[in-house]
This record gives sequence, structure tokens and C-alpha cells, in this order.
Amino acid sequence: MQLMTTELLSPPDAGVVHQRDTRGVHTLTLNDPSSFNTLSETVMGLLQQALQRIADDDAARVVVLAAAGKAFCAGHNLKEMRAQPQLAYYQQLFAQCTRMMLSIQNLPVPVIARVQGIATAAGCQLVAQCDLAVAANTARFGVNGIDVGLFCATPSVPLSRNIGTKQAMEMLLTGGFLSADQALAQGLVNRVTSFEGLDDTVEHLVAAVLSKPREAVRMGKSLFYKQREMGIEAAYQLAGQTMACNMAHEVAQEGVQAFIEKRKPEWL
Repeated sequence: MQLMTTELLSPPDAGVVHQRDTRGVHTLTLNDPSSFNTLSETVMGLLQQALQRIADDDAARVVVLAAAGKAFCAGHNLKEMRAQPQLAYYQQLFAQCTRMMLSIQNLPVPVIARVQGIATAAGCQLVAQCDLAVAANTARFGVNGIDVGLFCATPSVPLSRNIGTKQAMEMLLTGGFLSADQALAQGLVNRVTSFEGLDDTVEHLVAAVLSKPREAVRMGKSLFYKQREMGIEAAYQLAGQTMACNMAHEVAQEGVQAFIEKRKPEWL
């Protein structure tokens, strides 16, 4: 059995703590519990840097996005936003956030949100943007910017691609929250567990991804998000091309041969 070690890729007291283990599993931990892990300019910059580092890591396999403290993420830092009441500043801020969110989608490996506490506004957006999500049964989810007169426009983009239209609009218009069980029922998260079982449940998903060939996962993730925005004919054309390329790749050739020979595939 191979001993797994973890390398720290950021200072331990950074606003985003970045770790990587020998399996290629990167863990990014939002680390400003005193502000409920708000997405300040600094934190978004640190997330962007970490995501780029992961994109450049050919051995990366999975990303776990976690948070320290009681809250997962309370969204944007409202004090920071109120201090600079200029349209140009707000345009720059939300453009920065959009780049970071799209970087999650554009990574060639799955990103799993580990949600141990409340996720509001852009924090809920962060959960919705991840490929998979596991929540503690005490977690809650909301896009409640409307409570301070700010419709959560950017969070509505991934939220409306996770849950139904009327459910999303109710959250956006009323500021109401979903419990963890409601989030599971509506498709915002994949698993709900006790706080004590959170890490084991995340690890179960991580191990499932690690057991599959990286190249097939990369092709599949890229295809999934591209085809979602297309008409059905264009989506089928892209999907067919992707599947053909995947089948021609050595990982699928080995997997099919292993199936025929009734053995486990030997992927590098």
C-alpha cells in the first residue's frame, strides 16, 4: 500500500490554503473564518492563482474546495464593495469573479465542493459552479442579495443551471434559503451527510473519480459543459466527435479490451 503524503503549496495562514497529495488531489480551503470566508478581491485572486496552478499540473486528478470555520462562504465582501461606490470598480470586481468561476468549469479535472456551513450569494454561486458538491446536514444555501437591494445576478447563472427555474427564481426574489436536504432534492448538491461524515463522503467521490482514467474524465467534463449551451443537433455533433476521439484513445481501447477479457483495466 502506497503511503499518501500531502504537500503544502501556500502559506498555512493564507486566505486560501492550497494542498496537494501524492494522488494528484488538490484541496483549496477558504481560510478567513472571521469574515465568514467572503470572496474579497484578495481571496478571489488567490483562488485564481491556485486554479491556474492546478490547470498547469499534468498530474492533477481532482480538486476539493473546502472552507475553514462555521461558514462555507458568505459571498462578496460587502464592506469592501461599499467602500468604492463606482460603477467601473463594480464592473471590474464582477468580471474578476466571473473569470474565477469559469476557471473552475474550465479545469480539466472535477471540482468537488465540501460544504460544511452556510453558503450565501456568491458563496452559493461557488457551490453551484463546482462539478460535484457534498454538504453537511446543517448547511444552508441562499442567494439573498435581494435582502440588501442587490439581485444576485451572477449567482443566478450557475444556480439556474443546477435547479429548476421556479425554484431558482423563488430563492432569488425572496432571499429564502434551502436546507441541505432541500438542496439535495433540487439538485444543488450530490450528497448530504453528518458533519462528522463529511470528509469520508467527499473521499468516496474522490476515490471514484481517481479510479477512472484522467483523459476520459477530461474529455467528458469539457464536452458536458459545451454541449449544454448548444442546440440539440450541434450538441450531438460535438458529443459524437468527442466519443469517437475518446474511443480511439488508448484508455478506452484498454478498458474495452479488459471488459472483453473479464479483467480489471490497467490504466496508467
